[in-house]
Amino acid sequence: MTTTFDQSLYDELTARNRGFVPRQTQQLLQTATVLVAGCGSTGGASVEPLARLGVQNFLLADNGCYELNNLNRQAAYLDEIGQNKADVCARRVGGVNPQSTAEVHRAGINSRNVDDLVDRCAVVIDGVDVTEPAGWVAKFELHAAAARLGRPVVTGYDMAGAQYVRYYDYRRPRPAFDGRITRQHIDSLTTWGLLRRAVPLWAVPVEMLESARRSVATGEESVPQVVYASLLFGAIAAKMVVDIVGGRRVRRHTLVNVDRAIHPLAVNAFDRLRKPVVLVQALADLAATERSARRT
Repeated sequence: MTTTFDQSLYDELTARNRGFVPRQTQQLLQTATVLVAGCGSTGGASVEPLARLGVQNFLLADNGCYELNNLNRQAAYLDEIGQNKADVCARRVGGVNPQSTAEVHRAGINSRNVDDLVDRCAVVIDGVDVTEPAGWVAKFELHAAAARLGRPVVTGYDMAGAQYVRYYDYRRPRPAFDGRITRQHIDSLTTWGLLRRAVPLWAVPVEMLESARRSVATGEESVPQVVYASLLFGAIAAKMVVDIVGGRRVRRHTLVNVDRAIHPLAVNAFDRLRKPVVLVQALADLAATERSARRT
């Protein structure tokens, strides 16, 4: 059954945006489709802010289900453990705006569906999980499709108390990841090696470098994450989508660090002084790990 669209409901929902979201941009948000690829800690954090800003049409792709250890940072509740993340995010969208559409793809991003999904959207939110090798394969497929089809991509990386957001404007011809990551890199590097290519060293906080050293020393590939860094992506990505859809330019690199914002100046100064030493140590450890991985 087709339901008649109620413009007055949409106008009231977005009424408080006025003055900050231009009227023409609001109209474009109403009709634009946003692909959220990966609905976990980063991608999932962007869904509700986008829905509240007035995005009505979503493509939500995730092949994962919520686990108890996700609840430290992801927008899920205890009774939603075991449920598909895209399904849960679709319910969140409908709870904000009952006139919205949220098409769910429980297979996540793969070579069979990526071109279709990217082709049908105006903006891609890349929240694909990179804590496992399969995630990097899907992430590369996503960026390669966006580069082929000319779609802008917003992606983020939680690092300790910081959120680094990278904007790839593939509407201008360029290779996936601007050439920094190739399929050969995906096949040959470890998670930490790929992150090193994806995230510039100036953006990596010293706490994340220390975490990387510990992970390399123990052989642990998982990446620790906390809620105040994850939620930052939702806010930053939502604002970026508003500007991208509205035709405004946005930065290629955005870094917001909660730790630096609230720590005393003396603590921040000390961290800046010790970062070069920790950086050299971390790079040496990572290089040794990559050499070992290539030998095996």
